[in-house]
Amino acid sequence: MHSIQSYIGIGSNLGERVDNCEQAIRALEAVPGISSLICSSFYETEPIGDPNQGWFINCVVGVATTLRAEQLHVRLMSIEHGLGRVRTERNAPRTIDLDLLFYGLEIIQNETLTVPHPRMQQRKFVLAPLAEFVPELKHPVLDLMIGELLHRLPASPIVRKMS
Repeated sequence: MHSIQSYIGIGSNLGERVDNCEQAIRALEAVPGISSLICSSFYETEPIGDPNQGWFINCVVGVATTLRAEQLHVRLMSIEHGLGRVRTERNAPRTIDLDLLFYGLEIIQNETLTVPHPRMQQRKFVLAPLAEFVPELKHPVLDLMIGELLHRLPASPIVRKMS
């Protein structure tokens, strides 16, 4: 099977946030069927929805994978679980969050997975790091480039690149 270029959003706002993200990246590197991992800069980002929780550290990784999208999604959930993620309510604070943003240019919608990620165009913390790699990648549903989507977003919530 040939490799599919995929992009995964990573975020953490509990505990040692940078370390949590780095552990997730190392776990991804160890997954059979994933190769050529590249990582964006890390960004510190203001929480969306509930301002009473801690700020996030976010990044995006690009991978070449021979896994099917559903297999990759299962691996992401397994890594989250292994790093202490407990799913309670939507948008609750979390040790780690791994979201499959793109799986090639495929459009997937089933009971467990929606790709491209359905809210990524509203999230500067996803688009800013993704634009480091592929600002001209065209979203297959919205028919707009990542850089265009990023440019359309308001200044808040705050997303700042870490040095």
